[in-house]
Amino acid sequence: MTIREAATTVSRKDLDISPPRDFNSRPISRKFRLETLVRLRWLAVAGQTVTVLAVDLLLAFPLPLLQAAFLIGALALANIMLSLWFPSTHRLGPKAALALLSFDLLQMASLLFITGGLANPFSPLICVPVIISFASQPLRHAIPLLLLALACTTALAFSPYPLPWYPGETLRLQPVMLVGIWCAIVSMTCFAAFYAYRVSNEATLLADALAATELVLEREKHLSQLDGLAAAAAHELGTPLATISVVAKEMEREFGTDERLREDVQLLRSQSERCRDILQRLTSLSAASEEHMRRLPLSSMIEEVIAPHRQFGIEIALVERGDRATEPVCLRNAGILYGLGNLVENAVDYARSQVMLTVEHDRERVVLIIEDDGTGYSPDILSRIGEPYMTKRNKEVERAGGLGLGLFIAKTLLERSGARLTFDNRSGNEPGARIRIEWPRVMLEEG
Repeated sequence: MTIREAATTVSRKDLDISPPRDFNSRPISRKFRLETLVRLRWLAVAGQTVTVLAVDLLLAFPLPLLQAAFLIGALALANIMLSLWFPSTHRLGPKAALALLSFDLLQMASLLFITGGLANPFSPLICVPVIISFASQPLRHAIPLLLLALACTTALAFSPYPLPWYPGETLRLQPVMLVGIWCAIVSMTCFAAFYAYRVSNEATLLADALAATELVLEREKHLSQLDGLAAAAAHELGTPLATISVVAKEMEREFGTDERLREDVQLLRSQSERCRDILQRLTSLSAASEEHMRRLPLSSMIEEVIAPHRQFGIEIALVERGDRATEPVCLRNAGILYGLGNLVENAVDYARSQVMLTVEHDRERVVLIIEDDGTGYSPDILSRIGEPYMTKRNKEVERAGGLGLGLFIAKTLLERSGARLTFDNRSGNEPGARIRIEWPRVMLEEG
């Protein structure tokens, strides 16, 4: 095993890219800035003010203007106090966010309560603080706000204040209409809250998985640059070693008659010459292999991918359906090497005795098929392959292919190189999983 292969193997084993055991039960909390909430509040203040003035001045509907102004002023005052007490970059913790969103919810509910309750056409806006909470806060802090919103919606159904309407007329809704509006607001609030939580949760998981993908890719690029770093180190160390060798020669001339010092000086000189020889070999090795490491035939790339996995008691068979004389010559791509290595490693992990790689190529495309003789994918897993943090798989039962973050990273890196991946089970009566990877030949050769 070469130094490069050893370093690559160690880095893949040491890099923990699997999610923590309690990841699925861990609350998702993306703290948002206080300034974001303040701006949303100012938008609410402006909207409420314009609405109240339009109803009072343009439509001339009678409404409790003083009470409404008090509630709107309370929201504006709270906004001003928050802006003065905290910097704009301050981020809200879950408890603080719950308290502020609860205040917003109660303020909105109070304003609706004195202006007709559920009969007010703006009553569905009571769900806005709930949606914000479910999109950014842990469930244990978002659910209490949802319950508070449901309680406020129920209270609005019993509002004794009439809806502002034409003078001399009273618009009253029938009880069945109030029940229908209540059901509509409650169902909309619950659905919107669940939808916001799911979308935010998936976006957070995807962002974390992509960040891990970038980390893995940087690790692989770092390993591919070791030869250049070694050559640079050899070049930099050559000058001080030459200086040590010259000084050792001068010391040997000066103390040539002193037996005690002569042996030490000769040892110093011999060791410095030895270091120079080692660095010279390292430099020449790197220069000689630089072009080879930068471009390599497809067969060499596949062999480099499978070489570290031949020592685990699983037979790895390589079938080449094409002439090596016409095979593509690929640029070394750290993402492709890592992605293929991950897929082969997973196949070896879940195979019973054999993993087969089949390579095909022509003028237009390059196809690599990875098959193992495990039990294959279950139908529910096949529909979700490639999603990040998909770990609901019993390794003792479903033994084909990795289904956690590692597979997501491999799939993402290969797709970035222009590949198209297809996951299924082997055809016929043969058990096991099958992964088909296809590149346009020009994209694989240009890297």
